[in-house]
Amino acid sequence: MVRRPLGNHHHGPDTLLVTSKTTTDTTTGTATAPAAGTATAPATGTDERLQAVLRRARVVLWDFDGPICRLFAQHRAERVAAGLVQWLARRGLHGLLDDTERSAADPHLVLRAVDRRRRGSDLVTELEERLTEEELRAAASALPTAFADPLIRTWTAVGSRLAVTTNNSPRAVRAYLDSRGLTACFAPHIYGRTAEVRRLKPDPYCLTRALDAMGAAAPSALMIGDSPSDLHAARRAGVPFLGYARDAEKARPLLEAGAEHVVHSLEPLLLALRLRRP
Repeated sequence: MVRRPLGNHHHGPDTLLVTSKTTTDTTTGTATAPAAGTATAPATGTDERLQAVLRRARVVLWDFDGPICRLFAQHRAERVAAGLVQWLARRGLHGLLDDTERSAADPHLVLRAVDRRRRGSDLVTELEERLTEEELRAAASALPTAFADPLIRTWTAVGSRLAVTTNNSPRAVRAYLDSRGLTACFAPHIYGRTAEVRRLKPDPYCLTRALDAMGAAAPSALMIGDSPSDLHAARRAGVPFLGYARDAEKARPLLEAGAEHVVHSLEPLLLALRLRRP
């Protein structure tokens, strides 16, 4: 096992922001998502709303690719998706996907499409295993999200329980966590993709599995995710949600989906935990 250094990696500006989901037009009363790059509430490590969100969290459910690391930073997701499409074509199944699906940059979109048309088949099982193998390769070169490592350790140190709730393979998650020395902060609570592909987020299945296993009530938990599917899964599970987006462009889909809180960096969470009073 290769253990990588524990430093934080930055790729471009990692600005600090907590944003509310809406602004209100005073003439029409219409609520709209803020424009890209607009901060509705600049945050500091002692921001009261952020402190309140963290104070209620006894259990923290982490999405994996995004909040914990950039899984496909080196082993690109677009190439993985194209490889899955080519594998299907070599099996004479080019027509199983439509043009949009064949050009998808997201390998999960390819897997979901095949599952919809061949649910329960050996084909889905084989395709899912191929995706798992690609995610394991990606985990070896994944880049940690800035401040994720110390935040995970600090949250564990202050007594919160952590779980991973992800659409990625749990094998890839464990491989990455092992390489960072973080497995003990989560184990055994790693809930990832299963053979039941239809239960990927936005289905709340992995979240409810985590809550049930940990004996936790949904309102006492917090989900940290970076996509609308994370937000929708959290809502359906009744779990409060905190969005992570490393820039305004990635924040926009979360805001438009209705996320109330989005941070552009995990640093304010780390500072808030260190300043938190019992």
